[in-house]
Amino acid sequence: MEWQPDEQGLQQVLQLLKDSQSPNTATQRIVQDKLKQLNQFPDFNNYLIFVLTRLKSEDEPTRSLSGLILKNNVKSHYQSFPPPVADFIKQECLNNIGDASSLIRATIGILITTIASKGELQMWPELLPQLCNLLNSEDYNTCEGAFGALQKICEDSSELLDSDALNRPLNVMIPKFLQFFKHCSPKIRSHAIACVNQFIMDRAQALMDNIDTFIEHLFALAVDDDPEVRKNVCRALVMLLEVRIDRLIPHMHSIIQYMLQRTQDHDENVALEACEFWLTLADQPICKEVLASHLVQLIPILVNGMKYSEIDIILLKGDVEEDEAVPDSEQDIKPRFHKSRTVTLPHEAERPDGSEDAEEDDDDDDALSDWNLRKCSAAALDVLANVFREELLPHLLPLLKDLLFHPEWVVKESGILVLGAIAEGCMQGMVPYLPELIPHLIQCLADKKALVRSIACWTLSRYAHWVVSQPPDMHLKPLMTELLKRILDGNKRVQEAACSAFATLEEEACTELVPYLSYILDTLVFAFGKYQHKNLLILYDAIGTLADSVGHHLNQPEYIQKLMPPLIQKWNELKDEDKDLFPLLECLSSVATALQSGFLPYCEPVYQRCVTLVQKTLAQAMMYTQHPEQYEAPDKDFMIVALDLLSGLAEGLGGHVEQLVARSNVMTLLFQCMQDSMPEVRQSSFALLGDLTKACFIHVKPCIAEFMPILGTNLNPEFISVCNNATWAIGEICMQMGAEMQPYVQMVLNNLVEIINRPNTPKTLLENTAITIGRLGYVCPQEVAPMLQKFIRPWCTSLRNIRDNEEKDSAFRGICLMIGVNPGGVVQDFIFFCDAVASWVSPKDDLRDMFYKILHGFKDQVGEENWQQFSEQFPPLLKERLAALYGV
Repeated sequence: MEWQPDEQGLQQVLQLLKDSQSPNTATQRIVQDKLKQLNQFPDFNNYLIFVLTRLKSEDEPTRSLSGLILKNNVKSHYQSFPPPVADFIKQECLNNIGDASSLIRATIGILITTIASKGELQMWPELLPQLCNLLNSEDYNTCEGAFGALQKICEDSSELLDSDALNRPLNVMIPKFLQFFKHCSPKIRSHAIACVNQFIMDRAQALMDNIDTFIEHLFALAVDDDPEVRKNVCRALVMLLEVRIDRLIPHMHSIIQYMLQRTQDHDENVALEACEFWLTLADQPICKEVLASHLVQLIPILVNGMKYSEIDIILLKGDVEEDEAVPDSEQDIKPRFHKSRTVTLPHEAERPDGSEDAEEDDDDDDALSDWNLRKCSAAALDVLANVFREELLPHLLPLLKDLLFHPEWVVKESGILVLGAIAEGCMQGMVPYLPELIPHLIQCLADKKALVRSIACWTLSRYAHWVVSQPPDMHLKPLMTELLKRILDGNKRVQEAACSAFATLEEEACTELVPYLSYILDTLVFAFGKYQHKNLLILYDAIGTLADSVGHHLNQPEYIQKLMPPLIQKWNELKDEDKDLFPLLECLSSVATALQSGFLPYCEPVYQRCVTLVQKTLAQAMMYTQHPEQYEAPDKDFMIVALDLLSGLAEGLGGHVEQLVARSNVMTLLFQCMQDSMPEVRQSSFALLGDLTKACFIHVKPCIAEFMPILGTNLNPEFISVCNNATWAIGEICMQMGAEMQPYVQMVLNNLVEIINRPNTPKTLLENTAITIGRLGYVCPQEVAPMLQKFIRPWCTSLRNIRDNEEKDSAFRGICLMIGVNPGGVVQDFIFFCDAVASWVSPKDDLRDMFYKILHGFKDQVGEENWQQFSEQFPPLLKERLAALYGV
């Protein structure tokens, strides 16, 4: 006997569905309570499916809503549905997938895939065969409904469909889908491609077996009238470019011609999918060879795509010039993520290669942070500039001239964006034009359109490196003056762009800014009183970067007087649970490090609060672990940022931090943080441990016996940054412990030697590992020297590019002492040792003597003739340096 609803129950459910469409929040609350009650009845879900599939007299939104509530129930507790209810729902779905209404078909499709993803694909064996069978229906609605459901299942369960668990249904499904590429209905053609597309990236075997048919069918649909079909064709080709470029290469010329047309498609969604093709192609080794002859067509198309569309301008309020008094709406403010401290060493001839900052360069149209044709075109031009370098310019320069001086602001704006997009790749080729272009861009900073002013900020920041390399009066001074005016612009978007650009300029200019500090600080402090919420967060970053860039030059009473009062005022206004503390703590950390003793008057409250934040977070984490149902998990970022600011204080105040540490329980807290489950917490803990070791070892020493085993376990290169900071902290502890380090050497040495010999270990970690091995050997040469042969070669190669500094000095003393204990350990790799010694510019006298003795000792040991043969292998430069400095 089939289930039938009770009339009164049905009316109740319908009333509930009607109420839940009311905008009134009180009504909504009643609806939620009522839903909870009804969910106690097992057959409530039967009513919901009944309304969706059978009550054709009801309006579609109500029926669809009934299905969506059912879908949520399936999601949260399908396991507890009684079998008859589950069977009734499944049967109803399959019987009604061809409903006359497309909204109802789509809702049933969503319901089917939700049940399927609850592990039911295995438990519902008739589902896929029945849906595939329904595709053959003469009735359009049935075919379309079944295809819609299949497309959703392919999206949600693509891996499972290609597994033995289900007996590989794709072997049947993919050939079946391919037949429908030629269907007369565009909606069905589109579904068919979308289904197959789900299996490209995972290289499903069934698809790989049919790959040539698939590609042939795609080409046949290339000029389809339907934009949705064209979009799916483009998407397929972009993915195939990544996973099966071998099958596309024979047709590459025509594919590129096709994509050139589609990138200009009048439907922006198609154009956007097609534009992704250039981004993907740029990553392929064959890019240069296949694309070179097409640049003449492609570049104008990309440049044309970089203009704002009319809808963009409306969304960006492009006609609103002054909005600085309008408060920000909270959802406009992106969540900020704090990057934990990583300890690094200074290198020879440091030149920022821009690779690390790549993620900061996005020209940010926030209201459109959705990916769009403008952004995609700009990104494509950027990556292609990196592939083709100067070869791009002949195609671009003629266009640029017209754009940059165009009377229409939208066109001029796109030209400035083009100039910024190619900055990284075409820098060398652009240099001859910059003396003329930079002044023009600086003039654009005063344009009457806000969107032109903001893009000019971004583009100028992309050329900051060149600006700084010229005499300061030429471009740096005018650029800085104008950017500071823009920081106080009346338009929020311009303020934001100017602040970000100024931070980039600070990083490049460093101490070149010292003469202008007073003027810079006046501007930044004035902005404090002027900015709305979102831009304040960027302002903190500009102040922190300024402190990082000019360092101790900031430690002047007049500068401190300007800068600290507004910062401390903000600090006092913010509550402990306010996320705005993150950027402010980061900023203060930089300021404390720069001001050093100048920060003393402010350090006590700042220090106390950081300790409190760590303590609160740890306590909350503990409560959550014990009673997860009662307490929320804490946001550990508060603790990480606080640990990092404590590091900044220890680094900036040095010995002055001692009294603060003495009066707090920071060592106990640190012991807990070092064992936290979250890697970023451990990473920041070890950075702080190293800084406290340098600043006030007297408080660290009593804890060493407890801390060392934890440090040893964290020498795990799976977590690069944690491992890096733990390694660095061990090195700092060595320098303080001296010979008392001996009981702990075995806890850490084997891991360090293993890390230094690992292939593909990041440079920073290799350098820190080498320094720490050297320092261990410096304080305990007898214990470490026997391992010399196992690490001497990678040790020498990883330290040859480090600048002369304290850390390098102690590490090399350690190596010299170990060679004294175990000279045989270095014999086979002596040329590497010679090379590392030659990397010193000016070692201290006694270190130079140690090098001298080892080099001459080795030479005397092997005899003049062997030495001559040996030194023949040296590169000429190495030979000269050793002869000049050490007379060998």
